[in-house]
Amino acid sequence: MRHAPVVVHRIHPSGGRQVTLRTANGEESLGLARSDDDVIEFLRRAGMPDPDDVVLGGADLLDWQGDTPHVYEADPPTDDLP
Repeated sequence: MRHAPVVVHRIHPSGGRQVTLRTANGEESLGLARSDDDVIEFLRRAGMPDPDDVVLGGADLLDWQGDTPHVYEADPPTDDLP
């Protein structure tokens, strides 16, 4: 089974998503993204060609885990709503 080389992890409770790059030695952290622009910049710095295309259209290269792709903020709690 082939895994996507870039993992965008679940949204942190305080917002943002950890982005990691799968390597032969495990996973390398690229940073905490708060937008698609952050993911694009992390991939650019990691040397990935055409990072814009990867984030906006390269579903086979990204593994969006646990939450809706391209969303970086946790839903606000609804417990206090009437």
